[in-house]
Amino acid sequence: MMNASNSPVQTDPSAVFRDDLKGMHAYVVQDAAGMVKLDAMENPYRLSDAMQQRLGERLGRVAVNRYPGGVIDTLKQALANYVDLPSGMQLMLGNGSDELIALIALACNRSDAVILAPEPGFVMYAVSAQWQGLRYVGVPLRPDFSLDEAGMCDAITQHRPAVVYLANPNNPTANAWDPAVMRRIIKAAPGLVVVDEAYQPFADTTWLTEMRADPVANGKVLLMRTLSKFGLAGIRLGYMLGSEALISEIDKLRPPYNVSGLNAECALFALENAPVFAAQAAEIRAERAVLSAALGALPGCEAFPSQANMILIRVPDATETFQRLKASGVLVKNVSTMHPLLHRCLRITVGTPQENALLLTALKAAL
Repeated sequence: MMNASNSPVQTDPSAVFRDDLKGMHAYVVQDAAGMVKLDAMENPYRLSDAMQQRLGERLGRVAVNRYPGGVIDTLKQALANYVDLPSGMQLMLGNGSDELIALIALACNRSDAVILAPEPGFVMYAVSAQWQGLRYVGVPLRPDFSLDEAGMCDAITQHRPAVVYLANPNNPTANAWDPAVMRRIIKAAPGLVVVDEAYQPFADTTWLTEMRADPVANGKVLLMRTLSKFGLAGIRLGYMLGSEALISEIDKLRPPYNVSGLNAECALFALENAPVFAAQAAEIRAERAVLSAALGALPGCEAFPSQANMILIRVPDATETFQRLKASGVLVKNVSTMHPLLHRCLRITVGTPQENALLLTALKAAL
């Protein structure tokens, strides 16, 4: 572009960006090369060589020159069968649960909309609100990490949130909520209540039982899950179910072909081999019990109850312990600065027996 003197006009291309973007931070993934990786709540078990070969051959037959079509409908039906989808409910897919969380915020993007969640909790609830310019309200948990029912209900009365998130089990505290408290919070909520069951494979219960038993009381509830904890973190596939009236509205905002044909085929393969992944989850639950007891027995280490594939611990100095573990080749998550309730806390993913043994040896030395 030239001005009257034929000199180029100096412009700043970044001026087109939102004013609040400069204050945001991109999601950072820790470098885990060569480490015992216990920082991201992944399933530590790989597929057997035979299953890897079968999956590879199957993916090799996918028509990657075409957009995914019928395979998406096939996957949705397979997931509906897997969860025994109740009558009158619908299911939609997301590129991980993160996309579903973003779509919920986008669907509720009204000038007065509020998203509310207990804290500490999954960071993407607040981030999705910020992305859409919505107001986010966090309600602190009680010191024992249980839901503050009075605090939640007071916040609901004051802010009238469009969306209330209840991650059950919760991240990063790993505990599950009291069902009676959840029922009362759901009843009090004026808008949507999203029950995020990302860690359901490792929990004793599922809210889907409540939705099936009392669909009227749970008519405002959306149940969200991910295949990441099922054992497929690498394919980025989440799904959400709820009443047809609610899901059909949010589904209008879903980008076309948001789930790739390769990912869909991989998910179908996993569902067809669900007993293999169920056995892995059972092994993780058993290891969780052993690891939790061992952690709690270490001097200066407090291990909190878990219904997920992670354990939250409190140590005398989280930052120093984290660095010592890292220097020993063990990578965990330092969550001590995420929220005041998490002071001196580290989050540890439950690994294989060998990985857990290495962790315990390193942690004992670090403490």
